[in-house]
Order: sequence, then C-alpha cells, then structure tokens
Amino acid sequence: MLSRKTIGIIFLFCISGCGVIVRTFDTGITTFSHSALFRQGQYGPLSEKEQLWAKVAWKYFENNSYVKTGLANSIDGYPSATMSSIADYLAAMVAARQLQLIDKKQFDQRISELLHFLNRMPLFKGRLPNKVYDTTTGKMINYQGKQAEIGWSAIDIGRLLIWLKIVSQQYPEFHEYIDKAVFRWNFCDVIDDEGSLYTGVFYKNKMSLSQEGRLGYEEYAALGFKAWGFEPVKAESIDPVETITIYGVDIYHDARDHREDKVLTPILTLPFALMGIEFNWDHIDDTYSLDSNNTNKIYYEIANQVYKVQELRYKNEKIYTARTEHILDQPPYFLYDSIFANGYAWNTISDASKTFNNKSLVSVKAALAMHILWDTEYTSKLMLVIEELYDVKRGWFEGRYEQTGGYEVAISSSTNATVLEALLYKTKGKLFDNSKLSQYSKIRMHDAFKHPGKCFPALYKKK
Repeated sequence: MLSRKTIGIIFLFCISGCGVIVRTFDTGITTFSHSALFRQGQYGPLSEKEQLWAKVAWKYFENNSYVKTGLANSIDGYPSATMSSIADYLAAMVAARQLQLIDKKQFDQRISELLHFLNRMPLFKGRLPNKVYDTTTGKMINYQGKQAEIGWSAIDIGRLLIWLKIVSQQYPEFHEYIDKAVFRWNFCDVIDDEGSLYTGVFYKNKMSLSQEGRLGYEEYAALGFKAWGFEPVKAESIDPVETITIYGVDIYHDARDHREDKVLTPILTLPFALMGIEFNWDHIDDTYSLDSNNTNKIYYEIANQVYKVQELRYKNEKIYTARTEHILDQPPYFLYDSIFANGYAWNTISDASKTFNNKSLVSVKAALAMHILWDTEYTSKLMLVIEELYDVKRGWFEGRYEQTGGYEVAISSSTNATVLEALLYKTKGKLFDNSKLSQYSKIRMHDAFKHPGKCFPALYKKK
C-alpha cells in the first residue's frame, strides 16, 4: 500500500499540470503538506507570536521537571504526577524538540531520564502504574501526597500508551526501552474480553474494579490501547448515547445515568480536540489518507458538534465559550466545564457532582486547540480573549472566568502540553503514524516463547 507521502507526491504532480498548484520541486512537497486543500484548520510555520506561546508553554516543564526521577509535576509547584501528566510531559518534549525549543542532546537526556523511571518505577501490587507518583522521589502516593498504593486509571494509562507509541514511532532509538517499560504491566484487570476498560481502587485494604470512562475520554483512551494491539471494542464504541439539541445542533451525550453508577458524563472539548491533534480523527490503522480526509467519521462528527455548539452560544448569547475540564487555585480545585452534564447544558460540576457555574472558564487549552483545528472567525475572537493569559516565567494560566473576565491563575501540565501539541499540529499535521512499528515489540509479540503474557494481545495482526 502506498504511503501518505508517496500519494502526496503523486497527487502533487497530477494537479500541478492543471494549474491548481505551481511550485518548484524543492518547495512543492512542503507546500503540498501545508495546503488548505489537504489540511483542516491552521497549517504552516509558526508566527513570531506563536513561537512565543510555545516558549511560554515549555517554560512550565523547565520549571517543573526533576532530573532525579525524570518526572514533571502535573500542577505548577506541586510534586505529583499521574500517567496522564507523564503523557503531557512526553508530548511537551516532542513538541519542544520539533519546534526547536530544545536541542537533540537536551531532548535525549530528558526522554532517557523518564524512560529510566518507567522501566524501574514501583507498580501497584507489582502489576500496573499507580494513579499518582511523587515527582521528587518516584514513590507511589495518594492524592494527599502521602506514600500509598491506591490503584490505577485505565483512562490515564490509555493517554500514556498513545504518547509512548508516538515517541516510539518518531524516535526509533527509544522504541526498545518504551516496549520494555510497557511489557512490565499486567493488563488482565484493565481490559475485559468485551473490550471495556476498568479502573482499580484500593481503599481500606479492599480492592474494587469498575468500568471507567464516558463519552469522550473513554473513546480517546481506547485509541491508546488499540495502538498497542488490544481490541477495546466496547470502549471505542459510542454506544450507549442519546442526543440533546442545543441551538438546533444535536449533541451526542452518554446515555448512562450518573445517578445510578455515580460516574459523571460531562461533554468536554479536550478529548475530541486531542483526537484531532494526535490522530486527525482517523482510524488507528490509517497510514495513507490525506489529513483532509477524516476516516473516523463518527469521532469527527462529534468533535464538530462540540465545536459548533460553542460557536453558536457566542452567536446567540455573546458569551465567549471554550469549555473543558480545568484546575483551580482554590476549592474545589478541579471542575468539569461542560457543554452538557447531569441533564443541563453549560453545566460546571465538581467530581462530587456539585454545581459551580460561577467558576466556568474560557479555557486556554480548549480555545487554542479549537483555533488550530477549526480556524474560524469565532476562534480568532477566542484567541483575543486568551492570548495574554500567561506568565512568561511560569507558563500558561488555565483561563479567564466567563462571568467576570478575571484570570484563573492556576497552571497545569495539561494546559501547557496542549498548547505545545496544538502548535506542533499546525506545523506537521497529525502526530500519530501507525506505519512505523517497533521491531522489538514485533519480535516479542510474534514469538510464543518471548511473548510478555500478562493479557497482552496474542499477536499483532500481520499486514
């Protein structure tokens, strides 16, 4: 099968003779990949302003990383990391290297320190990454910062699997060490035979398992498992869903009732934006289609719904809207700014399902991601709202309060990594490329005597 680049070269020559594109050969391929005919949203090199934005975002990781452990804080100045924030750090490092914010030696050292940790870190019950680690010591901790084994998150593991695979694809010198780190994990309790994902909670010496994820992050995490050969059939399905109509737009939302299972079901921007930035809303095995052709049609449709309804809220009510989850520098410290949650549109809720609509934000990471992915008149207005929300010495703030216009000055790895990811997407298109498989992984997975076991897939499917 022809590669995306080969198809691109052939197509370039086919249309250049028709007057659609007139370029020299030397510049044609670059122009081709950056053409609006083949890419959605923003494309091309970063402007001077965008280069500053990237430098500000990277400053967060310079300030919050530790040589001893190779980890970076998930929140500015707070020594803890989750598997999701480790993925943030990987994404930030890849973007920083490719946007020329750091040189090859700096990149190599930082990646190597982190991989060293992943290959030696203590695992929950010797099986899986704990939910939280101390970034200064590398020890397993709870959310209060005390040393403890508390379980695992399949959603966080899924995001980390995505970024470990992206690094492996783009930097083959690290693929062996990445594979070895993941092969330490035991997936028997994480994904079942039907392809559902499970979280594990260890509390008062009792272990409980429950299905994890709802529409958005469940499908996003499933992409990470699928990238490593698992078959997360239930997790990647959008069923069960219902629709709610907002400003004439039918919005999908999770049909499972949070009052019965105590699992929240907010519709948020970020998981669908990350599907665009990292996968271009393509199927995981798509290695040849142009970026203008989003082959995972249902994910692309939902992402467009989520974007469009926020644009329509501004058009109808003149309320700047860019909503996703965010942290706060005061209680309750973490909120879901939703398009729809708990039966209501534009509902802002805590983990305890309490409403905090006075703390809704115009989110920096949601606004910038939408601007890069959709590039509309509305997203240009959003950028005017958030483009100064940073401290050049610390990084990007979480956002601006919808009701008052004040800054939410908390600073997180999630927001700063998303800024870097989105800007990298502008320069190169989707970040995941499944055409590059790790040789070490292939040898282990195809050899019955070397297979890692631990409920890893029996074999990679041969192409």
